[in-house]
Amino acid sequence: MNSTILTHTLRFIGITLFQVLLLKGASPSWENFNYIQIFLYPVFIMLLPLRTPNTLVIFLGFVTGLAVDLFYDSVGVHASACVFMAFIRPAILALVEPRGGYNVNHSPTKRRFGIGWFTIYSSCLMFAFLFWYFSVEAFTFYYFWDILLRTLSSFLVSMVFVVIYQYIFDPKE
Repeated sequence: MNSTILTHTLRFIGITLFQVLLLKGASPSWENFNYIQIFLYPVFIMLLPLRTPNTLVIFLGFVTGLAVDLFYDSVGVHASACVFMAFIRPAILALVEPRGGYNVNHSPTKRRFGIGWFTIYSSCLMFAFLFWYFSVEAFTFYYFWDILLRTLSSFLVSMVFVVIYQYIFDPKE
């Protein structure tokens, strides 16, 4: 149990630092096309063990988003998106549940369930996260097409980073 907590604490610190120190400045912005933002930090919430109580997942989502908000100078936008993603996580897990069910002692990783399952699971959560994030950032659906374009372009780049993360670190817990 303690090694699991230590693993996830180190993952939180590492991913958050990577996000705010490297990925914050790495988002490409051309003159008329500043629609791509790279987000990797939601993977922390995605990889929490299945046995983690939903209220704790939502609380950890809030803490994660708040930590990123401090560095991005945004007022609760990341926290809001992380809480939303943590809130819908059980529904997405139920939607993509394998035939044999889940072993609640494991984290939902590509090693446990395969790259196809993990890609579908993480894609659903990342798309929801990004759509919510850009909707809250714009604070109106007047810019719906702009929100959708930002969501899709950021989704494609962010998912590449999420899959690369899984291949590099291949978490065991």
